[in-house]
Amino acid sequence: MLKAFRYRLYPTKAQKTKIDATLELLRWVYNETLAVRKNSWEREKKSVSPFKTNKLLTGWKKERPKLNSVFSQVLQDAQVRVDLAFKVFFRRVKSGEKEVGYPRFKGRGRYDSLTYTQFGYKLESNKLTLAKIGAIRVKLHRPIQGEIRRITVRRASTGKIFVSIIAEVSSNPVPFKDGSVVGVDVGLESFATLSNGEKTANPRFFKNEEYELTKAQRRLSLQKKGSIEWHKRLKVVQRVHERIANKRSNFIHQESRKLVNRFGVIAFEDLNVKGMQQNNNHGLAKSIADASWGMFVNATRNKAEEAGSKVVLVNPQYTSQACSRCGLIVPKDLSERIHQCECGLVMNRDLNAAINILRLGLQSLGLTAVEAHPLQGWE
Repeated sequence: MLKAFRYRLYPTKAQKTKIDATLELLRWVYNETLAVRKNSWEREKKSVSPFKTNKLLTGWKKERPKLNSVFSQVLQDAQVRVDLAFKVFFRRVKSGEKEVGYPRFKGRGRYDSLTYTQFGYKLESNKLTLAKIGAIRVKLHRPIQGEIRRITVRRASTGKIFVSIIAEVSSNPVPFKDGSVVGVDVGLESFATLSNGEKTANPRFFKNEEYELTKAQRRLSLQKKGSIEWHKRLKVVQRVHERIANKRSNFIHQESRKLVNRFGVIAFEDLNVKGMQQNNNHGLAKSIADASWGMFVNATRNKAEEAGSKVVLVNPQYTSQACSRCGLIVPKDLSERIHQCECGLVMNRDLNAAINILRLGLQSLGLTAVEAHPLQGWE
């Protein structure tokens, strides 16, 4: 099983300059590779394989000697990324998606990561040694498990440098938490409502920081683009965005950890979050993006296996409209927060939806709620 570990790097000024220069050279290789493949198809209707583009590197190194200052596998990875971009493009075209973007060239400063795939790195104590760059101080806030398979060094928009380490760890199956089940309804009024009645408040990180972000963006707009003062103001905007992202990520990982530690079966709606953002007004779409439901579900799924849990995704159709007691469809507007059914059931609409999500999740596993957890009382 592969597991990712992310740490902050603290390069010296010389190392930071070297990383920035390396990223610009990789951007050139990426754009040149993209141009070769694009021109070959437009002129001759022929595709160029990754193997052929790799062979071009030898000639490029002679024409551009600075490329020799970059580790060979890191250069090849830039070409692999072009190939992956084309594969994603063609897959989306075949699936019938609309507005599929053709792979684009990278502008200055838009190439922000480099990857060592097999060799060229060594981690000892608090130092990460990278071929052609040097030994960089790393903050190992938690130990690395397993054997390192690849590492990616990434430059954040604020200029901070991070490393993501992919390690292969032995898979030690954790006994399934038999009998503990929960349905989770994600929303805007409450971030998550559990089928047992518990609720998690929506932290609204973006909304809480929106005033500071707007103020920083207005100050940025007053400066001449590209000037020294403009770059200073841009850093402030980027720091606000980074702060929002860090708060959101920390919250989501904590909440997903709580779920997998407590429950054996966790049922979510299989929501098309991207479609929901496109089909709603700007204010609602912004709130949906701020909630990051997709990130929450993915984080829970990633943690579930090693915690002995199962995550089930169910069809979201009618989960809020159907009565969790009798199954009758009770139409509601988004503003209606109470579910009232002819059978006499009156409850919060999010709780009603969470119970329906749990029932559908258990049905997909061939279970009933009573079989999974007799104390919950649903049949």
